[in-house]
Amino acid sequence: MSQPESKKFCEPIYQRDHQTLSNNSLLIQCADLVLPWLNPKELAATSSTCKSLRQISKSITLRRSSDSCRAFESFPIPFHNSVDHQPYAFFIYTPSLISSSSSQFPRRQSWGSSSAEDDKWVGRRFAIETVRLVDESGERVSGCGCQKCGEEEEEGDGFGNRRCPCLRFDGFEDVVSECGPSCCCGFECPNRVTQRGVSVRLKIVKDERKGWGLYADQLIPEGQFICEYAGELLTTKEARRRQQMYDELALGGHFSPALLVVREHLPSGNSCLRFNIDATVIGNVARFINHSCDGGNLTTTLVRSSGSLIPRLCLYASEDIKKDEELTFSYGGIRLHSKGLQCFCGSSCCFGSLPSEQT
Repeated sequence: MSQPESKKFCEPIYQRDHQTLSNNSLLIQCADLVLPWLNPKELAATSSTCKSLRQISKSITLRRSSDSCRAFESFPIPFHNSVDHQPYAFFIYTPSLISSSSSQFPRRQSWGSSSAEDDKWVGRRFAIETVRLVDESGERVSGCGCQKCGEEEEEGDGFGNRRCPCLRFDGFEDVVSECGPSCCCGFECPNRVTQRGVSVRLKIVKDERKGWGLYADQLIPEGQFICEYAGELLTTKEARRRQQMYDELALGGHFSPALLVVREHLPSGNSCLRFNIDATVIGNVARFINHSCDGGNLTTTLVRSSGSLIPRLCLYASEDIKKDEELTFSYGGIRLHSKGLQCFCGSSCCFGSLPSEQT
């Protein structure tokens, strides 16, 4: 007896539909893995190919705009833009200084994955710890043996305990000292405040004249650590090459470099340690902090981990900062270029142009 015509007709349709669903499921799985690694232009080009990829791209864009720091920090730091249609600023995130010559550091980074852990590549292992201080015998300076740093007294407490040696850094009065990788204390040590990253709620807001800026998303008390100025550590030669390139790009008015030259005066008083931090492509949220000619509401402090030669540039609140107030600091007072980038800080003492110096 022959089968009903309707059944014979329906079976191939069911098989085709099942195969289509299977293919779409495989496409979505692959897209979830691959698309978070694309830059905005690549993501836009991919989204135009089919409806499924367009929907996935929209979800990735939404997740990117909701957290600039890829879950590296204690709180998400979102983008807010009521000026134009740019949902976020694209860059590679690092929570600490990294070497520009590191061949291991990824030049692409997952951002916007449906799983936050997928975005969290191991960035801290690229931190600058290769240049270490040594003692007179040439041995590396070891860290402290404290279990609870900061709780011991300077002259002892009667039980043989003394103040953590990492709290003293002879000859570098302008540098704050913290425990380092060779210390016995854990990551929750009270003398590792700046190593734990951002601990206050922040947001990145776009201004019509200044572009992106970093704002407080809560009340921040005076003295509160905000963040480290993280990015690529450059040689002076490389910093000069990049600055020349950035100057040319900035002439168009749509490019904002984030290269800082930092100088630490050495104990002799006759020389200084110079290092260059470029957060233009690889950096953290500090790259969005704008300049203010009146000094702003943040102060910069050099912080050196015990045993490390290169200090880190850290920013603290110099006054109580209200919620929704922009965070700013002074980029410096030198202005070598008479036709430098225009300053929009709006302070009563604004010079009209951003600081600039010969790198």
